Amino acid sequence: MNHICVGDKGEQSAALYLRKLGYKIIAANYRASTGEIDIIARDKEYLVFVEVKTRRSLACGSPAEAVNVKKQQKIIKTALCYLNQHKLTDHDCRFDILEIYLLPGAIKYNHIINAFGS
Repeated sequence: MNHICVGDKGEQSAALYLRKLGYKIIAANYRASTGEIDIIARDKEYLVFVEVKTRRSLACGSPAEAVNVKKQQKIIKTALCYLNQHKLTDHDCRFDILEIYLLPGAIKYNHIINAFGS
């Protein structure tokens, strides 16, 4: 399975996982000139921008470690584009990271709520 297939499987699994938690998925793979957001969802009063990181092993570190400050800034700018485009600038928002581990015969999730931003 190449890295694109791994990423796609991770994002599909993430959407199912979030729905089971009661999140309403609003958009997937939202793109703007500033970047991409994997999943945009509603969780109660929050509009949640979710960065999904999928790994088959920890050889390259944890998935969340890949969401460095530069990547966070890019996600925040893209979220602002989404908020402005949809006239949602008065909504409470947060940024989550959803780590997904594709293990032999199992999928493990680590959901980091309010992982960055203010």
